[in-house]
Formats: sequence, C-alpha cells, structure tokens
Amino acid sequence: MFFSRKSKTAPQPTAAPAPVVAPVRPVVAPVSAINPMTGEPDIMGLGRLLWARKTRIIGFTLMAAAAAFVVVNAITPRYRSESRLLLEVRENVFMRAEAEKNSAERSALDPEAITSQIQVALSRDVASDVIKKAKLDDNPEFDSGGGIANALLSLVGLGRDPGSMSREERTFQAYYERLNVFAIEKSRVIAINFDSANAELAASVANSVAETYLSLQQSAKQDQTRAAGNWLAVEIDKMRGRVADAEAKVEDYRARSNLYVGTNNTSLPGQQLTEINSQISAARGQKADLEARARQLREQIRSGRPVEASSDIANSESMRRLVDQRVALRSQLAEQSSTLLDQHPRIKELKSQIGELDRQIKAEGERLARQLDNDAAVAGNRVESLTSSLDQVKKLASQNNEQDVQLRALEREAKTQRDLLESYLAKYREASARDNINAAPPEARIISRATPAIKPTFPKKTPTVLIAAFAAFALASGFTVTGALLAPASAAPAYSAYGYAAPGYPDPNFGHQPIEPRIVPVAAPMAASMPMMASPPIAPPSIPAMPLQMQPQMHPQMAQAFAPAAPQMLPPLPVSSVEQVAQALRQAGDAGRRVTVVGTMRNVGTTYAAISLARALAKDANVILIDLAFGAPNISVISTDPAAPGVAELVRGAASFGDIITRDQFSNVHLIATGEVGNDGMALAASPMLATVIEALVRSYSHVVIDVGSAADVQVERFAPLAQRAVLVAADPANPSTRAARERLMMAGFADVSLLAGAVQTAAA
Repeated sequence: MFFSRKSKTAPQPTAAPAPVVAPVRPVVAPVSAINPMTGEPDIMGLGRLLWARKTRIIGFTLMAAAAAFVVVNAITPRYRSESRLLLEVRENVFMRAEAEKNSAERSALDPEAITSQIQVALSRDVASDVIKKAKLDDNPEFDSGGGIANALLSLVGLGRDPGSMSREERTFQAYYERLNVFAIEKSRVIAINFDSANAELAASVANSVAETYLSLQQSAKQDQTRAAGNWLAVEIDKMRGRVADAEAKVEDYRARSNLYVGTNNTSLPGQQLTEINSQISAARGQKADLEARARQLREQIRSGRPVEASSDIANSESMRRLVDQRVALRSQLAEQSSTLLDQHPRIKELKSQIGELDRQIKAEGERLARQLDNDAAVAGNRVESLTSSLDQVKKLASQNNEQDVQLRALEREAKTQRDLLESYLAKYREASARDNINAAPPEARIISRATPAIKPTFPKKTPTVLIAAFAAFALASGFTVTGALLAPASAAPAYSAYGYAAPGYPDPNFGHQPIEPRIVPVAAPMAASMPMMASPPIAPPSIPAMPLQMQPQMHPQMAQAFAPAAPQMLPPLPVSSVEQVAQALRQAGDAGRRVTVVGTMRNVGTTYAAISLARALAKDANVILIDLAFGAPNISVISTDPAAPGVAELVRGAASFGDIITRDQFSNVHLIATGEVGNDGMALAASPMLATVIEALVRSYSHVVIDVGSAADVQVERFAPLAQRAVLVAADPANPSTRAARERLMMAGFADVSLLAGAVQTAAA
C-alpha cells in the first residue's frame, strides 16, 4: 500500500486523489546488490546484476577457453610409462646360511624399508647407468637448456640459470624432472614412472631403471658376501695360530704340574679318591655283615635253638657231617625204642652218642662264631688302612686344586679359540659356496614391465580447457559481484525500485536537481478497503514543503515502521499443582531433595501448601517438614506432640534431634516445629546453625521441606543457600506483585521457582 506525504491526513476511502502533476518521464532506478531496507547483500539483486552483465561474463569465459585451447595444442605432448617392482625376500631356505636355517621366516618390510628402497631407485648411481644405457645425454629432449619457464625463474632468483650448468647436470635435471618413483598404498610394490615426448623412450627408460635397480641391489649383496669371505680367510689364518698356542700351553702346564687325566676325563687324585671311597664302603659293609652273623650264631647257641638253619652252619663240612650222624643215631634210637625200654643198655648207648654229637655241634658253632669274629676284625683293619690312604690322597688332591684351576682356565681358553675357529671355518665355507654359485638374488622382482603409451598424459586438453573456462567464468562473476557490493561504499546511495533513497542515507537530490519519481495511483476499491487506524498516526518530523513531483511514494514496510507500537501484555505465570511440584522434585534427583516454601503474603496458605507437598512426597519416600516461619509458626498443630521442643531449642543447645523430631498425625511425614522462639526470631533466622541442621537432615531423609512463611516477613536471601528450589504460594498468580515476588526469589539465588495458587480459605482449613 502506498500513500503520499502531500498532507498530514490519511487518504479517504472514497476515491483516489487525482493530483495535478507536470508531465514526467518514468525513471528506472539502477540495479543494486544491497537491500535498501537492511543494508545486507541482496541475493536476488546479485542474480539480476549477473544476468544484466551476462554478455561480458560469457565473452570473457569464451576468450579464456579459446586461449587455453591454443596453449594446450602448442605444448609438446608427453607420454608416460610405468614399471612396477615387488619388494620381497627371495632367498631360498636351502641357500640360507646354516645359522639361519632353523630361524623363522624373515619379517616383512616396514614402511621405512620401502622408502629406503625408493631412494635407492632414485640414486645417482642408478641414474648414471640408465643415462648411459639409453644415451639420454645425446638426446636433445634432455639437453634443451631448461625451457622458458626455468629461464624466467632464474631471472627472479628462484632457479638456476641453465647456461651456467654443464651438459651432464642439465641431463640429470631433465631426467629427474621426468622420473617419479613412489610406493603403492598398502602394499610392498614400487611404481616407476617416466615421462618423455617419445613413448618408446619412456617405456625403455622405465624398464631400464627397474633392471638397473635390481642389478645394483644384487651386486651389493654379492660384494657383501665376497667381502665377508675375504675377511674370514684372514681371520681364520690368525685363529689357527691362536688355537695351536692355547693347546700347547695346556699340555705344557699339565706336564709340569703332573695333572694327568684318568678315565672319564678326571684327574688321577680325583679318580683315586673315588676308588678308595668305594673300597672303604665295601670293607665297612663286610665288617658289619660278619659281626651280625657271629652275633646271630652265638644267640642261637646260647638260647639252645638248633643251629642247623644258620647259613654259616650249613656251609661247614664238619657241621654237616655231625648233623648227619646225629640224624642216623636218632633214627636208630627210634627204631630200638620200639622194642627196648629206656633202661636198656642199647638205648642208653644211643642216647649217650646223640648227646656227644650235640656237644660237638655246639662246639663247632662256637668255633664258627670265633671265625666270623676274626673275619670282622680283619675287615675293620682294612677299613682303617683304606681310611689312612684316603687321607693321604685328600692331602694330595688339596695340594693340586690351585694348579687344577689354572689348568681348567687354560683349557677353556683353548676351547674358546677352537670353537671360534670352527665357526669361522663354517662361515667361510658357506660364503665361498654362495659366491661361487651366485646365490645372492635381489630382494625385489619386476611384476609389470613398462609398455609404450598410446595417449599422451600431458597436457590433458579437454580438462585444461574446461578448467580455464570455469576459472574465467568464476573470476568474471566474482569481479562483477565484488564491484556491486563495494559500490555503495564509494558512490552515491543506491535507490530502490520504489524511487527513494535507502534508509539511513540522506536524499542527495533534495534541494538540488529534482528527481523524477514513479507515481503509482491507488485504485478506488483498494482505497476503500484500507483499514482505519485505531489510533492517530505519529506525525512525521517537520520538513520543508516539496512540490508534488518531488514527494516519493512510501513503501508499506516503511509505513508500518512509522506506525505506533501497540501495548504488549505480559504472559501470565505458569501455575503448578502440588502433585506436579512433587513429581518435578522426584525427577530432579539430588537437586530436588530440599525445597523452600514461601508465600507472597500472610494468610495465602503457605503452611497448608508445605504440608500438602510433604504428604505428597511421603507416598514413596521419607520426608521431614521443618517450620522456619519464626514470626507465625503453625506446624505444631498437626504434630503428635505439640508441646515438643523445636528448632529454637536445637540452635540454643537445649535439645537434640531426637527431642525435636515428631510425626504428623495423618501421614508418615516427620515434623520439626519452631519451638519457643520468644524475641529471638531474627537471630534464629540468621544463625549459621540452620545450615548444619539442614545438611544433617538431608543425610537422613530423601526430601526436606522448609516452611519459611511470608516473603514480606523474612529475608528470603538467607534461605537460598539452604535449598536451591523454591515453591511460591500466591493468592492471585496474575497479580504483578506475584511476579515481583518471584523475581525477588530468583535474584536471591533460588535456581528454580514453582508457583502454587493459595487462598485465605486454604489457610483457614
């Protein structure tokens, strides 16, 4: 909607005014990239600006594309060929050294080893061999003086003058510019790329680099093996002399010290000690055996038991004869006793003969026992003799210990030299064999040989032309947009499509050359439908009167900006129920374990709200309600012990927690009344003991509800540190005083304030 600033009154809804104006020609404002209302870039304006200058942008793009096409066709094309090498351990296990045959397979090459092999392929030795084989120093492509680019870089000090370089240096420089050796990602494969104007030459050089690298690696391993063999030959000659000297020292010292070696590679004194010890053990065993046999034989004779069962008696020839005779006599006695009586002379004779034989057998047993004693004595004398010999051998062995230690040291030295000589001989034989059979394969092999390329890799004609065209289009568009965005900073203010200056800029034509505005007539129906303003518009500032043709039409957005602001109503505060507050406290966790209930004024139901909240929380938790409204205490009326002491006595030290905690008559809520306050209400409210009391209660109860009474009677700032959450009880939640009380609680330090609606009737209840 448009209106004219011709007069201070609003246009009437009857008919559109028909001002008499001079004939004017319409003026089209220049296209602007800045939004005149906000001063920010206008995307649509930028689009219109780019479309208006499309011819210039497209022309510049086509010129750049044509130039790029000419340049890429003038450049000499280059062909690229690639050869690939696989790094691996190619040594056969049967060709491996004897010391390494039983070892596990060698570990794979790490990234550092692969990078080192790449540097070997890029080394100057490989480059020299490749240049000689391919005769690159005679190729004009590799001795062109560096080209125009290198000459320009040398002029500005960024490169070396090709004229000051030798022919060999220029060839090496061209060679390295065209060579690229790199590792294939996540593999042990090395790729060798070479660029050249001749496709055949590029493939030949790439293959030559790979072959030269393998030949150089193999030669290095062969040289290493040959050098090791030569060194071992010299060392073996030295070691032979050392071994001979060490063994000669051992034999000479053994001869001088009389330290000869017996069986089992032991010294003679040691062998003698072993033999004498074994003889002493045998003699002692024999002596003990003889003594035991003699003792057993005497015991049998003394006890009267038959001695025929003894092994010693059985082995005696005379004892066997006597025993046989006694057996014969006893048989005769038995035969004669069948016909003769005991008093018969024949019977008596036989008995007398048998008695004599028994006496002889006993005497023979005594004789055998004495013989065993004699043998035991002989064994004891032998033990003593062997013991004496052992002591002498011990003395001799102790005298030879120091010499034996020195001899063992010489023997160890000789053995060490001998083992070292043998290991050198084995390594020398292996090195000689590996050198003779050429068993030193390189640790790489060619897996892909380079072939001549069909298409050139440089330059890429189509991508280059497209990139040049896109870059030219982006530059032209960027310069156009940048110029449009920076124009308002240095030129006159941009005019919008409505014909007036942007807000914040003075009209440069005011008072000077008149502008030609567009006059947009307002149709009668549109004017008739214009709503009437509820309040009179604010009069614009006084400005000098202008002719009709200089009065611009105002945009509707600007007219809305000048309209008076309607009064804004504050939204009402949200009111919660007791159950909602209790649920919020349960969900708050530790932050909801303590809550302060405060009223906007007296008799709004603060105590009733605190009791209701405590009973709601006590359904599933242990809750205590403490009355800190020292000016108007009310909680004791529902206590099971109304006369019990309270907080006042606890702070004064006259009571303990067990004395002041009571129960609600109608629920499981525990109560703490105020007690006998007297005139100490202000002092009790300011006591630091209250914080200690609340902390102690929080440790024992799930929720602590604090009733502090009316906000007009207490300093709520003192209770904010005790409980961060608060419940405000108000009779009229929509009253501004309620909002003021809530803001006071928030400024006092309460993190969350809920609102409950109370009434005088609830307080009376």
